[in-house]
Amino acid sequence: METIWFCLIAGMIAMYVLLDGFDLGAGILHLCVARTDDERRQVLATIGPVWDGNEVWLLAAGGTLYFAFPALYASGFSGFYLPLMMVLWLLILRGISIEFRNHIESPAWTPLWDVVFGFSSALLAIFYGAALGNVARGVPLDASGYFFEPLWTNFRVGSENGILDWYTVLVGLAAYFALTQHGALWVAAKTSGPVRTRARHAAKWAWAGTTAFTALITWATFRIQPHVWESFRERPWGWVLPLVALAGLIAARWFLSCGGDEVHDGKDRAAFLASCAYLLGMLTSVVFSVYPYVLPSSISAEYSLTIYNASAAHYGLRVGLVWWVIGMSLVAGYFVFLYRHFRGRVQH
Repeated sequence: METIWFCLIAGMIAMYVLLDGFDLGAGILHLCVARTDDERRQVLATIGPVWDGNEVWLLAAGGTLYFAFPALYASGFSGFYLPLMMVLWLLILRGISIEFRNHIESPAWTPLWDVVFGFSSALLAIFYGAALGNVARGVPLDASGYFFEPLWTNFRVGSENGILDWYTVLVGLAAYFALTQHGALWVAAKTSGPVRTRARHAAKWAWAGTTAFTALITWATFRIQPHVWESFRERPWGWVLPLVALAGLIAARWFLSCGGDEVHDGKDRAAFLASCAYLLGMLTSVVFSVYPYVLPSSISAEYSLTIYNASAAHYGLRVGLVWWVIGMSLVAGYFVFLYRHFRGRVQH
């Protein structure tokens, strides 16, 4: 039962990254691929009907985490209190920048909201990546099951970790380039004309950064976290997951090369789906490599939180699974309707 909930939460987080990831990427590129106010409105129109709905997956994943693994929720939210507050403020700034830009027409305020939208989107991508890096690297959990990390210490990986060190910064930058690529491919698939052309060029540059940082963080992860090697050695079938990520990365570049400057719905859509495969492969590789840990300890493995010592009672997990299936079925149905209703390219 614990493994089922572990996989469900991982799947919900993956859905959030796939869906809200292109929102963040579109925000990062907002000032780059759009040169005029009409073009910026075109970029915003690609995410306008869905951006707030995509964040439902983040809220649902947080609520499910609280229910299924309360010890992890308590330890993680107390230890990561400062970055969580920063992420909360960035989410707020990003949301109000979209809304205020559309509701308040002002030559003074509109450029400010554009900058806030791009700045908050970029920082969110980096912070999400750094958070993933902290989970893969481990945090200074002690015997009490709690920890505290300052924002940074000496930027070294060791027993006195900060939230930011050379490894988590690498993962943060990898997330930045990966989500920039993801957003660029989404914008290219949803627009036409100059915006689409610039988005495709931006995707090619982001692909180069994604490839380089993927290689770096893969090497670094195997170097600093021995449990990763153990996971893949004990369960060799897990190598399928990084191969999916690699195939997605290669396919995204191939479809970008095949698309050309003419609008081609099939190639643009395929490139975006390939980016989804890359992100899904990378995220599931991390989940696979840390299992059965949910929060490894950098002090001692015996202090780590696992799916067994962090989970709720079995009865609650069984009953909760029934309600989870009902609730998430409704959410899935809503998202299928939403994306089918707003499919196709946005109109100028």
